[in-house]
Amino acid sequence: MSKTDLEKSIDKKLKIQTTGRDDSKEDTYHHPYEPTPYSVLTRLVESEYLTKENIVVDYGCGKGRVDFFLSAKIGCKTIGVDFDERMINKALENNKSFSGKKKTEFVCISAENYEITDADCFYFFNPFPIEILHSVLGKILDSYYENPRSMTLFFYYPDEEYVAYLMTKNELMFVDEIEFMDLFEGENERERILIFEIV
Repeated sequence: MSKTDLEKSIDKKLKIQTTGRDDSKEDTYHHPYEPTPYSVLTRLVESEYLTKENIVVDYGCGKGRVDFFLSAKIGCKTIGVDFDERMINKALENNKSFSGKKKTEFVCISAENYEITDADCFYFFNPFPIEILHSVLGKILDSYYENPRSMTLFFYYPDEEYVAYLMTKNELMFVDEIEFMDLFEGENERERILIFEIV
């Protein structure tokens, strides 16, 4: 089965539609919609860093693939955040047809304005530049200081600028990485998830 067929097959099983790339809203501050491959999400689930007790915020959620897959496979609550109303509407359509338990919700708001309450895990697929990431991390830290708890951040496909920035943040501790280079052609070192915790 080709990778494209696999993506469509899992979408069909979950009764959602998340395939395809959309760069119609791409600009200096927003990267295009491109869903995390299911092979990557499967390995993330198998890493056991996430449990059904977690509440995961998915920044730049697009059509909600990460949210539906984690909810179906782990049973955790997920919150998809995206500034693009069209994407959120597609995620909400998927939420109606989704075959799993409805533990997913979606919010149409820019990431830097999203107020965090009780979430403890945060997923980023390279959704925006460092300037916005700085603001988003500020919101995450504010939530931590208001209600100290274990917090884990996942960064898939980070570029060198992201990595350099994250490694210099005193409040973040690098704990692990999950590699995916074997899943794709070529030797792309960005095919990994970097995992950090708040300290």
